[in-house]
Amino acid sequence: MAPVLCGTLLGLALCASSLCAASGAAFLYHDYCVIGAGPSGLQAAYFLQRAGRDYVVFERSHAPGSFFALYPRHRKLISINKQYTGKSNSEFNLRHDWNSLLSHDRRLLFRHYSRDFFPNADAMVRYLEDFASMLKLRVQYNTAIVHVTLERDEQAWNGHYFLLTDQDKQNYKCSSLLVATGTWVPNVVNFPGSEYVEGYETVSINPEDFAGQTVLILGRGNSAFETAENILGVTNFIHMVSRSRVRLSWATHYVGDLRAINNGLLDTYQLKSLDGLLEGDLEDLAIVKDKKGKLHITLRFYLENRNTSAGIDSITLPQDELDNFATRAPYDRVIRCLGWKFDFSIYNRSLKMMPGKGDKKKYPQIKPNYESRGTQGLFVLGTASHSVDFRKSAGGFVHGFRYTTRAVHRLLENRHHGVPWPSTAYPITQLTNAIVKRVNEASGLYQMFSVLADIILLRENATAFEYLEEYPVGVLAELETQTGRKVPSGLFVVIMEYGRNFSGADKDVFYYNRAVGEAQHAWQSNFLHPVIYYYKHLPTEHEMRLRPPDWPLPRPDAVHHIVEDFLTDWTAPNAHILPLRRFLENCLSTDLRNFFAESCFLFAFTRQRLPPFCQQGYIRMQGLVGSEGLRRHAMEAGLLEDYTLTDFSGSRPPDSHGGSQDQLLGDHAIPVRPLQHLVNAKDEL
Repeated sequence: MAPVLCGTLLGLALCASSLCAASGAAFLYHDYCVIGAGPSGLQAAYFLQRAGRDYVVFERSHAPGSFFALYPRHRKLISINKQYTGKSNSEFNLRHDWNSLLSHDRRLLFRHYSRDFFPNADAMVRYLEDFASMLKLRVQYNTAIVHVTLERDEQAWNGHYFLLTDQDKQNYKCSSLLVATGTWVPNVVNFPGSEYVEGYETVSINPEDFAGQTVLILGRGNSAFETAENILGVTNFIHMVSRSRVRLSWATHYVGDLRAINNGLLDTYQLKSLDGLLEGDLEDLAIVKDKKGKLHITLRFYLENRNTSAGIDSITLPQDELDNFATRAPYDRVIRCLGWKFDFSIYNRSLKMMPGKGDKKKYPQIKPNYESRGTQGLFVLGTASHSVDFRKSAGGFVHGFRYTTRAVHRLLENRHHGVPWPSTAYPITQLTNAIVKRVNEASGLYQMFSVLADIILLRENATAFEYLEEYPVGVLAELETQTGRKVPSGLFVVIMEYGRNFSGADKDVFYYNRAVGEAQHAWQSNFLHPVIYYYKHLPTEHEMRLRPPDWPLPRPDAVHHIVEDFLTDWTAPNAHILPLRRFLENCLSTDLRNFFAESCFLFAFTRQRLPPFCQQGYIRMQGLVGSEGLRRHAMEAGLLEDYTLTDFSGSRPPDSHGGSQDQLLGDHAIPVRPLQHLVNAKDEL
């Protein structure tokens, strides 16, 4: 509570009536500024509003989701909208609903906006408009932030404030900045003749405009194949060229790769119906336009020291030396479909917003907790945060970043307001059930596999545990500072993974015996399945850096794979639950089963340490209730002497049931024989 009060007082002191003065300019102050009212910006706003925080969302357009108002150009989304799953569990159903944002309002499920498996983008626009209006999110429309810089101040949350300026030169100041602008700047490759190239963002979407034409498409992603699919039936032929080979999402298990809904050109290429795919570096190409307006593909080095204005006849083309050159036929149109990149232009150098390297250069550099590497307090959300799990998981898509956005909010709640990461405490006997429930229902674990994990913190000498949901495993070493939860005596990490070396553009994911069904071979599972890591101590930063390649976590003290399941239903008693329970018992050196009171009574005589269920039962006064039947059972088992004939006297007969049950077992000293061997508890169901 103290940090909340401190932050509130600081805000009041700095911003009377939400108006701050800095360097002679007026600044409207908010604790949190969110740039962008797309899905991730609205998702962040929802969590901030539910927590009662001071925030504002800036949106350059007149309505939320402006990207979806334009793209995809052909209006069909590739995010699935499964209406029926056979389950009524809402969390499970989100595994197959890739469009809904997280909220408490059941009306704001995407299935109420479209029944199509691949919905129209217009439905997403309507959905986002309703999400913002029905939840009364504080979005300031028609406000384009054109410049962001820093103001150093030791009293600020992060040692500085973020100063924002919009297109009308209105200034804003905030303590924490959440960037949710996505990637919307078209990727453009400049080469000789690139001025003749049409962009995906402006090219006609009317197939009739391409009738009888020959088309070259630059790119190899979903936008390129989406464009080809639209004109496939009316063109002479389509060629597609890109630096890398085709990556099919069902082979890579990455939803951003080519989806089956768009891959018709693969059929016409492989079945030799004129269309084709080529690999080549686009920066090595050049385009020359002839007198008839036809576009010829050549190589850049042919144009060196040549006067391109002299006409095509003076330029050497590849087919002049190689008469079967693949792209020797001229094209009527060349279309660029190279995707998008982050807009770095509005950020002052003081923020150190740097692009990533290699394939990640279209994204800003951020840490595994989604905070900028250059500036504390600046978090990147949504598609622009995809560098954390690029080509690995779903963090660049709605069904993934709705959970990473919630994780960022929980980190901020702990950092700035002293609200620890939400957790639930259970007795240790509920450990198996808790894990089984989560791996069978949780959508965040399922969608953000290898990125978000459930953390189980052992408490009270491993007699209880605390369950934290969907924590970013990339900052596992910082768990105590990031969540406000202590790790005194070991932890389990529950995560979902695909098998090693199963996914990849060059992998055969349909080979015979690709699936594993036996529990003893669970570690060889290929398809998505739960993996439980056990650590006696919280891994250190050094251990995280030294983790094996492609491992989400460092080497544990023990690891358990729950064998993959065709139905993704990990509830089989023998194949799933029993091996899991035995793994947990081995790690904890205890027995996690539940027992009848009679069994607990027997264990009290035969074991040095009772199973936790029995210990907790006796603590809750749930011990064995004495009865005549129990006494007879104890005598027949040889645990008690038959004392009735010798210890009872007087008018009460030996077999009399007079007196209470407590008197029956408690009024007399019970001599005990040396105990006979009992059946091993492991044999008990």
